[in-house]
Amino acid sequence: MFHMLCCFHLKPEFQLAEFNKAFADFTQHLQGLDLVEASSPVGIRQSDTILDTDSERDHEYFSIMSFRDRRQADAAVAYIGKNGMSADSTHHIAYAMVADPVFICWQDS
Repeated sequence: MFHMLCCFHLKPEFQLAEFNKAFADFTQHLQGLDLVEASSPVGIRQSDTILDTDSERDHEYFSIMSFRDRRQADAAVAYIGKNGMSADSTHHIAYAMVADPVFICWQDS
């Protein structure tokens, strides 16, 4: 599996419940096109524990999208680049709520 972690803030005018709906719609849309396998629920960072050692970022939310392989992930990126930036696209609706995103990718061994 190939995974993408996204750490982000929400823009002040949006609520987490609103983003969760938009993110679920986006994931379902990509699943219908066979461009993603799954996404995790949106998590809320718990930086007040010794287990959280990332002092470079202060992002409040995170989620993981999982792809069958790198080819599927690259196809999703190509699709979004071609079709996902219009104002009514599921990607645009969800992404418009996000501030300061950071993306990290990895492949299972």
